[in-house]
Amino acid sequence: MLQNLENNFSELEKKISNLQKNYRTLAEKLSELSVEHEDLKKKYDEERKKNQVLAEEQKNIKLYSAISGNPEHNRLMKNHINRLVKEIDFCIAQLQNSGL
Repeated sequence: MLQNLENNFSELEKKISNLQKNYRTLAEKLSELSVEHEDLKKKYDEERKKNQVLAEEQKNIKLYSAISGNPEHNRLMKNHINRLVKEIDFCIAQLQNSGL
């Protein structure tokens, strides 16, 4: 009976040791993945900003192309002009309502 208890205790010590080893390994892996996650978040934010800049540049290129008479972008130019006219009309209406 004493031998059984010693064997059980020995097995428990081995299992605890393995659990501690696994815990340390998982903690290290978590740390590595956390660092990698932060790096990827930074890269994602940088790429998103680049994408926004490129989208704005593309919009400007289309607008310049429309201004220069490119028939493919005439609709874009008309929409842009209409939007500007609406903004101007809104500003005029606000000035008139304010009594200036």
